This record gives sequence, structure tokens and C-alpha cells, in this order.
Amino acid sequence: MDFLAELKENNNREWFDQHKKEYLAVKSKHELLLGKVIEEISHFDPVTGKPEPKDCVFRIYRDIRFSSDKLPYKTHLGAFIARGGRKSVRPGYYLHIEPGNSMIGGGIYMPQPDVLKKIRNEIYFDSLTFKGILEDKSFNKIFGTLYKDKLSRNPKDFDADFTDIDLLRYKSYFVERYLTDEQVLSDKFLPLVVDSCKAMIPFHLFLNRVFD
Repeated sequence: MDFLAELKENNNREWFDQHKKEYLAVKSKHELLLGKVIEEISHFDPVTGKPEPKDCVFRIYRDIRFSSDKLPYKTHLGAFIARGGRKSVRPGYYLHIEPGNSMIGGGIYMPQPDVLKKIRNEIYFDSLTFKGILEDKSFNKIFGTLYKDKLSRNPKDFDADFTDIDLLRYKSYFVERYLTDEQVLSDKFLPLVVDSCKAMIPFHLFLNRVFD
């Protein structure tokens, strides 16, 4: 967390090069943590399997080619734990560590159009089960509602009179749980992450229907 806070204040190549050893130490700690999370997830989610931590971690280097923001480095650590690693199109677990903005997320974020349509079809034909997952008291207490980015209109090819049409307007089927810095730095951080991932299992089982 200290390194990330300093990087935010000194987001330039000269500073980063001077602190490369610190970054590599942070990267190693991050992958060690992910290894522990992946091992725990494998006990209750066999679909995800045991991807290598290095295959789940997102690069800290920003792609600035098409961005007006030319800062070269991300100021957070991000990883997507899923079958196939960070490039997977399947549901997975996202861990984001950033001072003042850490979170655990899960599901499918901004899927490709073909996958998105399949998810909507699955909800259309079994909205009762999907609503039951989202409205479950323990799930709702942890994650609240789905990630709020939605279409302003109803999606094409679906009956506008469908009772749960609002559930089909989401662009992502993704949930989030934000964490305080104190929670991230606590010795209870690992079990908190694991318990959050475990709570997503019914959600992921539903989304995995699209692929199975």
C-alpha cells in the first residue's frame, strides 16, 4: 500500500526505474497472496481450477496509445482469477488493491456481444433463479446490486413486456465489495477475500451455464 501511494505521487518512468526493486518485491508479495487465494478457491470452485498467479495478474504498465491520460503506470494491483487466467471470458474473481479504493469483485465484466446475449437469454428463460441469487439476504448484504452500467433502452430481440426486462439491460454481470485500507492491511484480509469469493458461487454457477 505504501508503494502504491508513492507511485501515485510519482507516476513517471524515472521514479519507477529508481524503485524497480521495491516494485518487484511488491509484485512477488502480490503473487504469493494470489497463490493462497487460488488454493482456497480450488476447494469450493472446481470450474476455476488452479490458474498460475502470474497468469491472473494484470500488468502495472498502462496502455497509453489511445488515451489522453499519458501517466505510464497503474496505481493499483489487479488480478482476475478465472479458468484460463486474466484473459478468460468465463466468470471469475477480481481482486483490486489500491489505497482508498480496494475491492473484491466477481462475475463477467463487459462481455463480448455474443456472450452477453447468451447471458441475457439464460436470464430470460430462468429469471426466477437469477433473481433469487441476487436477492438472497447474505449475497445482497455483501455485494448489493449488480454493477450499475446499463443500457438506456431495452435490449433488442427481447420481449419488452418481459416482467424482468430490467435485468437484461445490464452491460456487465458483475458484483463488487469495497474494502477499507484497514481491512486490506488486517491479518483477516485473506479469509475476507476467500469468504467473499465463496459467496459468489451461486452467481458464478448461473453464469457458467452459458459456457457449459
